[in-house]
Amino acid sequence: MDVEILSRLQFAFTIAFHYIYPPLSIGIAIILVIMEGRYLKTKDKFYENMTKFWVKVFALTFAIGVATGIVMEFEFGTNWATYSRFVGDVFGSALAAEGIFAFFLESGFLAVLVFGWDKVGPKMHFFSTLMVSFGSMFSAVWIVVANSWQQTPAGFHVVGEGINARAEITDFWAMVLNPSSVDRVLHVISGCWLAGAFLIISISAYYIIKNRHIRFAKSSIKIALFVALIASLFQLFTGHSSAVGVSKNQPAKLAAMEAVFDDQTNAQLYLFGWVNEEKQEVNFSIAIPGMLSYLIGFDTETKVTGLNSFKEEDRPPVNIVFQAYHLMVAIGMLLIVLSMFGVFFWIRGTLFKQKWLMWAFVFSVLLPQIANQVGWITAEVGRQPWIVYGLLKTSEGLSKAVSADQVWFSLILFTLIYIGLFILFVYLLNEKIKHGPEDVDAIPSEIGHPKS
Repeated sequence: MDVEILSRLQFAFTIAFHYIYPPLSIGIAIILVIMEGRYLKTKDKFYENMTKFWVKVFALTFAIGVATGIVMEFEFGTNWATYSRFVGDVFGSALAAEGIFAFFLESGFLAVLVFGWDKVGPKMHFFSTLMVSFGSMFSAVWIVVANSWQQTPAGFHVVGEGINARAEITDFWAMVLNPSSVDRVLHVISGCWLAGAFLIISISAYYIIKNRHIRFAKSSIKIALFVALIASLFQLFTGHSSAVGVSKNQPAKLAAMEAVFDDQTNAQLYLFGWVNEEKQEVNFSIAIPGMLSYLIGFDTETKVTGLNSFKEEDRPPVNIVFQAYHLMVAIGMLLIVLSMFGVFFWIRGTLFKQKWLMWAFVFSVLLPQIANQVGWITAEVGRQPWIVYGLLKTSEGLSKAVSADQVWFSLILFTLIYIGLFILFVYLLNEKIKHGPEDVDAIPSEIGHPKS
């Protein structure tokens, strides 16, 4: 493999592994706010101890997320020097804002959240939990803003030529509010809420199946189900809005997402299929006539630009984008169904009698993770061959002094280290699950405990 492919594989691997953890942190944090808020309102120690358990899980995901995120900072400079030079002014501003307004906020109050239970008052501790949650989401905002600028550049001009060319910000807020940033930020954050919610649902459902920590598990699963339902429905809205934005700003990506090769109206929406790029056809498919045109323009006569309208060298890979996008959509719809089933049986008072649903919840923790990963594959592979859309091609952003052997060595090393980190994460999480919460079910209370 050449340096470009290896460098792309290395960055894809490291960011994919890293992205397991921040969504969990963001999703768990918002649920911690709800749980501790109930404690603050009811003064029920049950909710305090419930929060304490999930704080331990949150701290674990946060620690691994920080450790794996640092690596990518070095990769920019080692493997992607030309790209780093080009986007330095833009990314420097966004990442500086992320450090000042997000990471320091999150990490500063984290110590109080984890260790301050007996050292500060309940209101101060709740405030710390709230700040950690805000900080985690603000961090996602600035990272996604920086990435969105790569997708839809705005508020800049280019200085210099060739290898020395670089983008300089001319309008900070135009850069921040570039055409895709708002939709993508909302879509990413709702995906994070789902990841955290379904982790809590999964662990709680496991306790219910094993008949352990029943009161704790029932309360936890109800709170997480509430978040999951809101987040999954919100994702439907933000996903649609993002796709409409892609049709306007990155038409080649949309064409790859739905395997549209020729310009057409009444464009069909595929439910699934397998793209034969050479023959420009979709095999083994089921499609809804006119639905793609209608969704992006609320009119079946809306024109969809096909891949053949672009130079061959400017087209993204089709089948991988098509499959990743449709898998993301399928999982998104499944999460809506699971959340609705859960809330339906909750309202009927039979939620915890549905053993099949509890087992489905146990394994549902994988679904948001897969959806988040394939969503990013859709976004990143779909913008190829551009690393900065319309301005800098991926092949032009490489470091000139890095050899294929060096990238191979670092890729193998990262793989081994990350496998070790993942094993450690699973081991520590399993230990926390086996130990379970403190004996919260034994705490006397007449407030807030779910009925059997």
